[in-house]
Amino acid sequence: MEKDLNRKKLLLARGVKYLLDFMFYGGILVTASLPFTVKWLLRQEFAKELTGNVGDHYEETVIIYFVLGVAAVVLIRELRRIFRTVLAENCFVPENVVSLRKMGNWSFFIAGMSVVRSIVYTTVAMLVVILVFIIAGLFSKVLAMVFEEAVRYKEENDLTI
Repeated sequence: MEKDLNRKKLLLARGVKYLLDFMFYGGILVTASLPFTVKWLLRQEFAKELTGNVGDHYEETVIIYFVLGVAAVVLIRELRRIFRTVLAENCFVPENVVSLRKMGNWSFFIAGMSVVRSIVYTTVAMLVVILVFIIAGLFSKVLAMVFEEAVRYKEENDLTI
């Protein structure tokens, strides 16, 4: 019974790892292609309603989304590092504390850049994104503190044994 539960947990962790890998490499591709895809999208009739006045701010849009894309890819890279330790069944390590702190910083950066983006043009969706990344940043910082304590306990127990 316990063996099946561990197998299911490992299977879930692997599935999430593959999803993160897809998001990481897809994010790189999407971010790198932004100048072309934004221009293409602006020329499409079906996208007029979606793009609003983006065409009036093409350069700003590409720059802001490029910066946001790079930040998101770096954030996902840190999450992938954490999942490697989960798959190795050794997740209470100092490196994960560092990764969680970085993820918090990148989440706050994304929220800040989204505020800047909202200056160019505001949407309700962007306000939700800002809130989500502020919460993600806070969550990552708190989780880093929890992991830091867990690492300390683990190291104390390792010394005891």
